[in-house]
Amino acid sequence: MDLKRKMSFKKSKEKTFSPEEQQAKIGEVKKIIGPIVDKFPALCSDASVLRYLKAGKYNTKKAAKMLKRTIKWRFEFKPEKIRWDDIAQEAATGTLYRADYLDKQGRIVLIMRPGIFQGTNSASEQIKYLVYCLENAILNLSSNQEQMVWLIDFEGWGTSSISLKFTKEIAQVLQVHYPERLGLAIFYNPPKIFESFLKMAKPFLEPSTLKKVTFAYPNKPRSCILIEELFDKDKLETYFGGKNTAGFNYEAYAQKMREDDQKMCNLIVSGCSSPSNSFNNDVNQSQHSDENDTEDEISGDGAVCSNLEEDDEIIQKHMQCCHHGSNNEVLEPKNG
Repeated sequence: MDLKRKMSFKKSKEKTFSPEEQQAKIGEVKKIIGPIVDKFPALCSDASVLRYLKAGKYNTKKAAKMLKRTIKWRFEFKPEKIRWDDIAQEAATGTLYRADYLDKQGRIVLIMRPGIFQGTNSASEQIKYLVYCLENAILNLSSNQEQMVWLIDFEGWGTSSISLKFTKEIAQVLQVHYPERLGLAIFYNPPKIFESFLKMAKPFLEPSTLKKVTFAYPNKPRSCILIEELFDKDKLETYFGGKNTAGFNYEAYAQKMREDDQKMCNLIVSGCSSPSNSFNNDVNQSQHSDENDTEDEISGDGAVCSNLEEDDEIIQKHMQCCHHGSNNEVLEPKNG
């Protein structure tokens, strides 16, 4: 079995661009976006625009649309203003947190444990906490790193953990507003029944995202080799096959997050504060000019949304049937 078995996706040849060609396309995107570029110097920096270009397969119009959507979203959602006290209840159970170690490539590691008890039943609060964690991870990235690793533990995961609507919301946030921030996602020991859910989720997961998904199992020697190649086993939690028995410490984590909140406050004071309402009008007018170009895309996305609740019901019924089989089977995704 292949060491890095991945979800299947349509393969396509990706054209490579020289630094000069990349710079030219960055300039094109900024020109399309217009004067609002100056109001978000960090988000519209060359490095940031390049991430959107990569996510849009170097289509400058698509990259500009994505970036404008993110600018408007940040104006409305204000992710940089979320503070620890706003999301502390969600964080209390340790379902999502930033590890206090890096992988061996120096990347930030985000831990997810979707199978353990959730903090609240509010999807909006869970999304807010996810965004807080993403912002915090980016804040702590070293100057030579742009991406992070997601390490996802499936212990305790079951049918009650499934929601296609919520999964789509997560995918929307990650793929549209944080493109090219994911370096690798390790799905650790997912149960056999997870396969059906993953197949249903594929329509709203980008091929570029699926390429970065790797499955690992504690009883697979080659998976163990992968984990050892990526992480220091002395620091890695025991539920991922490591030697760290301490796990998530809420009090210590809260203190660390509050210190990082202060760092974020200092950044905002230094010149990264939210723009005025007149800026929001500029974005709305700019987005309106793109409506005709994105009409097909929006209608297709709406068709997916309209079926999400129905698909959830189908999956729940299917999973109940699966429970009659072996619960100890591990997922081996099929190609094709």
